[in-house]
Amino acid sequence: MLYAVSSPKTCNCSISYPRIQSPFSHQKRLALTRLRVSAASSAERNEVKIEYTPWLIVGLGNPGNKYHGTRHNVGFEMIDRISQAEGILMNTIQSKALLGIGSIGEVPVLLAKPQTYMNFSGESVGPLAAYYQVPLRHILLVYDEMSLPNGVLRVQPKGGHGHHNGVKSVMEHLDGRREFPRFCIGVGNPPGTMDMKAYLLQKFSTLEREQVDAALEQGVEAARTLVLEGFSSRINRFNLGQKYKYHKV
Repeated sequence: MLYAVSSPKTCNCSISYPRIQSPFSHQKRLALTRLRVSAASSAERNEVKIEYTPWLIVGLGNPGNKYHGTRHNVGFEMIDRISQAEGILMNTIQSKALLGIGSIGEVPVLLAKPQTYMNFSGESVGPLAAYYQVPLRHILLVYDEMSLPNGVLRVQPKGGHGHHNGVKSVMEHLDGRREFPRFCIGVGNPPGTMDMKAYLLQKFSTLEREQVDAALEQGVEAARTLVLEGFSSRINRFNLGQKYKYHKV
């Protein structure tokens, strides 16, 4: 069942979305949604309040059963895996997106799957980022990447659109800014002279499916590390391990 409003899962501290200046000049300043959970010290019974900056994790893809399991929809699949692992229900519709509100550890997180179709993903991401006042550095975009071998992952702090129409749309709705993190999921290049669009809208082979499923499991842990630690040495080691994951010693 879908709802217009959803509450985050409970954690053992007070959480609120800080009132920071929205980085998106073309969006109206909207009312800030605040997520709060209170906890009292067992010794002093004083309320302990901690503020965290929320993360908006967006998986790119196309809605509908027709596109389920295709290469172009691996961004949606990653959101589903994170949702399951962290117990975040995807039960809210907002800004043309299927949304889940919860937390990873004690950090508030919004999981989003735009329902606009790939080429118009920015129509969801821009308004969501403005409404929840998520800074650019905490907008994690998850999408398919043909320049990476199938099942190879890469996390980076910023980048261009790389001719990916979904990423291009998101950048357009973030005032052309590119300083937001990317989580790229390799799907490889089309064989021979195969049309790129046909390749991306095709489902994985049995071997490719196994590789992608294993990568998605690894991706859940990488996303958790990024949210809790930022671009730490662990993320650097993750990227290095992914780069050489198919190289036999």
